[in-house]
Amino acid sequence: MANDSNTLIAGQGRTSSQLEHGERTARSVIVVLAGLYVAQAIPVYLVAAAMPAIFRAQGISLVSIGSMALLMLPWVIKFLWAPVVDRYYIAALGKRRSWIIPMQLVSVGIITYLSTLNVAEHLHILFPLLMVLALSSSTQDIATDGFAVEHLAPKDQPLGNAVQGGSVAAGVLIGGSLSLFLHDLWGWSAALKTAAALSFLTLLPLLFFRENPRKDKTAEGEGKSRPSIIKFGKRHSTLMLLFFALLFRLPEGLVKGVEQAFLVDFGFTLSQIGMVSGGAAACVGLGGSAIAVVLIKRAGLMQFLWLIGGLRTLCFLGYATAALLDYRGVAVLVGLSAANTFIRYMEIVGLYSAFMRVSSLKQAGTDFTILSCANLLVYMLGSVAAGMIAQHSGYGILFSLATVCSVAGILASMHFFKRASIGKGQQTAEGAELSTTSTVNT
Repeated sequence: MANDSNTLIAGQGRTSSQLEHGERTARSVIVVLAGLYVAQAIPVYLVAAAMPAIFRAQGISLVSIGSMALLMLPWVIKFLWAPVVDRYYIAALGKRRSWIIPMQLVSVGIITYLSTLNVAEHLHILFPLLMVLALSSSTQDIATDGFAVEHLAPKDQPLGNAVQGGSVAAGVLIGGSLSLFLHDLWGWSAALKTAAALSFLTLLPLLFFRENPRKDKTAEGEGKSRPSIIKFGKRHSTLMLLFFALLFRLPEGLVKGVEQAFLVDFGFTLSQIGMVSGGAAACVGLGGSAIAVVLIKRAGLMQFLWLIGGLRTLCFLGYATAALLDYRGVAVLVGLSAANTFIRYMEIVGLYSAFMRVSSLKQAGTDFTILSCANLLVYMLGSVAAGMIAQHSGYGILFSLATVCSVAGILASMHFFKRASIGKGQQTAEGAELSTTSTVNT
């Protein structure tokens, strides 16, 4: 009996030790992900938020600045080469490190080289370099998302996606706001070299991290799997979630795509809009991401998405009411903009948590990338449609349409969400983890 008791106590000690190790590992993964998403966001918002203003200040034509929208193309079609990122890697370096480190170094190198150029004199090579930067950043994103799916347990995925949201906010501040501030203070070269240095520094946690991805218990004995887009289409859960994402996100671009133009037309100055959409928006977004984690853990993912859909619809209704009544109260309009940003960051945490739960560990980068690309594409299409509708019918009709589409989209999309069996998938994943822990204890 004494021997049995000693064995039990020893087993409990090992379990406690393993739990502590697991918590330390989860914290390390979160730190690495925070660094990677910031490293990736800095060049994105340097190009999207800072460079258009800098180029215009240097006399670059609106046509050239407008063509920079094409730099988003790699982010929309990156799913095409996501299977390659999943398939090929250097085992000694690590499956995800094999792509993340070289791609980030390419991004840092391009930004550093751009800092040595005179924009007006080298405009002919600027666009090709920025396209390579977009390709390297989007490819790094595929590998980073795969890393997140493979290393975050289902219970930690909402926190991981909140960290991603916070990192995007940091990218807006560093790549966008800080770069503009430094450009005014010290010029083009100093602003870009600072962005390059910060982008490199945030990569450092990964250099000291050893990859240890979760294992897919269902894949044992099946041999090596070859990631592909076709395999994504053959899985019921991923297809159902794809339809869900398309319907759920569709109305958002109708409002966000013209939000700043709406504020201008309703009497806001550019400096006021800068405050609303810059640092203030980043802070609001950080708060939304953090609250989303708590709500998902307490209410569950499905109930959370119902809540977000309802709040978003009320926000759109507020925009429609203000536009139809020609209401120009600053406090109310700022409140609507802040609420829209707050809800959008919360929504991203929920959507990406769902994406992670259905992404196969055998092709994590491919599955997650297809879902996120579809999410971005439908948002962009909504933004394009928003401009045309607002131009011909006015903001009131546009925002009213967005409100109706939000209600219809929620009702239709949640049907597909239920069919994707997200909750069941999470239980399976957690069961696999418990099985692994049990085997180690034995």
